[in-house]
Amino acid sequence: MRIIVTGGAGFIGSHIVDRYIVEGHDVVVVDNLWDHGGGRRENVNGRASFVHMDIRDQELTRVFQDFKPEVVSHHAAQHSVAISSRDPVFDAQVNVVGLLNVLVNAAKTGTRKVIFASSGATFGTPDRLPIDETTPQRPESPYGITKMVAEHYLRFFKAQHGLDFTALRYGNVFGPRQDPNGEAGVISIFIGKFLAKEGVRIDWDGEQTRDYVYVRDVAEANVLALDRASGECLCIGTGKRTSVNQIYLSLANITGFQAPITHAPQRPGDARDAQFNAARARDILGWTPQTKLLDGMRETVEYFRKA
Repeated sequence: MRIIVTGGAGFIGSHIVDRYIVEGHDVVVVDNLWDHGGGRRENVNGRASFVHMDIRDQELTRVFQDFKPEVVSHHAAQHSVAISSRDPVFDAQVNVVGLLNVLVNAAKTGTRKVIFASSGATFGTPDRLPIDETTPQRPESPYGITKMVAEHYLRFFKAQHGLDFTALRYGNVFGPRQDPNGEAGVISIFIGKFLAKEGVRIDWDGEQTRDYVYVRDVAEANVLALDRASGECLCIGTGKRTSVNQIYLSLANITGFQAPITHAPQRPGDARDAQFNAARARDILGWTPQTKLLDGMRETVEYFRKA
């Protein structure tokens, strides 16, 4: 089938493109290669077409009219909690206005479905763990707010225009191609510092936990969602909690380097703990995570060593 992957030069998006290509689909990547977004031209699969464009650009209409995608995998986003807290207007322009530009064009050109990169950040600090689809969404950052708002727009476009969707609420995704110089993704940031023999910064007390899910497992969920999970918002995680301090100790063991630690206060918008029950994704998508955290971390360290 014909698929547009927005953000397909980025960390998660490029892995999704790779999987779609393996499955034999015709893929167009739309990415603006924003410095802070992690999009890199070299990440784009050579068998995919590439359009250098911002999702807010009105010329996006031409891309949709020319290609007429059956499915859009929408992964272009402002994904940093820190940036969203500093500049919530910019965050909303990309994550809400940009999304609407995609949805309007998808509806006009007869796209069947949108697969949307939502986030566990929509839940904020939950009353209980693990988080599942019934957990109230109380986002604590502008980033989380825009992702929650996006889900409502997806429901509107399905009801009013017949544009189907599946929203995948990711845990903390990690793996090869994640930007080690960015503001999001503690594992890749730490790996960059460890391999450079530099110190790391640990915010809060380091005991805050996240549910870390490997990027290739996430890409597999995007393959399964092509023809499953109509109108669903699903949690994508491993069901396991890991603290920042545990990440540090694991990387020290893998790399053989004890990075000096600088402690810093809690970042605005950061939730204390996250852990996801992905049983519904298993039941509806047929998805379960396949990669253990330590195995994924070792693979990611090897990727950055070679890179």
